[in-house]
Amino acid sequence: MSSVHIRDVKKYFGALCVLDGVSINVEPSEVVAVIGRSGSGKSTMLRCINGLERIQQGRIEVAGHTITPEAGDLRSLRKEVGIVFQSYNLFPHLTVLENITLAPRVVKRIGRDEADEIGREALRRVGLEEKSGAYADELSGGQQQRVAIARSMAMKPKVMLFDEVTSALDPELTGEVLKTMEELAEAGMTMILVTHEMGFARQVANKTVFMHLGKVWEEGPSAELFGAPRTPELQNFVSSSLK
Repeated sequence: MSSVHIRDVKKYFGALCVLDGVSINVEPSEVVAVIGRSGSGKSTMLRCINGLERIQQGRIEVAGHTITPEAGDLRSLRKEVGIVFQSYNLFPHLTVLENITLAPRVVKRIGRDEADEIGREALRRVGLEEKSGAYADELSGGQQQRVAIARSMAMKPKVMLFDEVTSALDPELTGEVLKTMEELAEAGMTMILVTHEMGFARQVANKTVFMHLGKVWEEGPSAELFGAPRTPELQNFVSSSLK
């Protein structure tokens, strides 16, 4: 079960309402892009899905787990819901393979040999099998981000969340990472990605969600949403993004 159902979620930071009654459905193997201006609540929503932020109202059902304001079994949830951030957060003193196999060994109690096998397969899927013995500072930014994706994949998640994973990369390296994400999508991974890559959202995502002022302002099939925005807010956002 790899669906995500967000129901009337509210999240406050102090008196500020960052998510104001957000509801989104993501079906198994669906790729959903979340777009919007800075401060619209996109990244906060992702962090709530993974239990990194606590919600004050509503309900999130993700990969068979339920999150409510009262909490949830976050340890079990995070075994099955991967999240990749803008910053790679690789341990500099560990090799690429050691970075990838750490969580399966510690969290899932998998033996070293099996974990290494899983780690090499994850590296192969992101095109970096030959870098297993390298250290983070020997890799480009694009390679480090692909290792971060492989690290998440090694936990064999049912759902993967991506939070602006290309925003710190130059265009050439961005292309590397987007290709990896596109291959994941083609393999049937359920994905929610917060992105400013409008072309990628339009081509790869089945559905796009436009957030504004902490709300889901518009949503629909990506080609339809970009081709004929219904609200002035999305029209302005799309036109400014394409300049």
